[in-house]
Amino acid sequence: MDFNSNKLLKNIPLLQTRASPRDKNLWVKRLKEEYHALIKYAENNKEADTNWFKIESNKDGTKWFGRCWYIHNLLKYEFEIRFDIPVTYPMTVPEIELPELDGKTAKMYRGGKICLTDHFKPLWLQSTRKFGIAHCLALGLAPWLAVEIPELVEKGLIQYEEKKL
Repeated sequence: MDFNSNKLLKNIPLLQTRASPRDKNLWVKRLKEEYHALIKYAENNKEADTNWFKIESNKDGTKWFGRCWYIHNLLKYEFEIRFDIPVTYPMTVPEIELPELDGKTAKMYRGGKICLTDHFKPLWLQSTRKFGIAHCLALGLAPWLAVEIPELVEKGLIQYEEKKL
C-alpha cells in the first residue's frame, strides 16, 4: 500500500464486530460501526474539501444507494451508486454498481459492477473483519473513479451534463 493509502486508512476507523446481515443482533452492532466509520470518512473529506459521495441505506443496512462524483478538467461527473451487502459479509467485499457506466469500460462486470479484483480484493481479504463500507469506498471506488472517469471522458464515452437548478 502506498503512502497516501496508508494515510487515508489511518483516518477511517477500523471495525471490530465480525457480522453479516444474517447475524441479527451482531449485525446491529456491526452496522453502528459501519455508520461511525462512514461518518468519520465523510467528515474528513469535507474538511479536506474532497467530498465525493453521498450514500444511505435501507432500514436493515443491507441495501445501499446514493450518488458519487468525480471532478475532471473542472467539470463534475456524477453517477448513481448502489450495492447490496453480501450474506457472507465481511468475508466477501460488496459489489459496487455504477449502472450508468455499464458496458463502457473493460474494468466493469455486467450490470455496472466495478472491477475490484486485482487491486482492492486482496487488501480486503487481509483485513476482512476490520474493513467496512467506508474502506471499500475509499480504497476501492475512489481509485477506480480516478483511473476510469478521465479515460472514459477522453474516449468520448461519457459527456458532461450540466445540472438544471
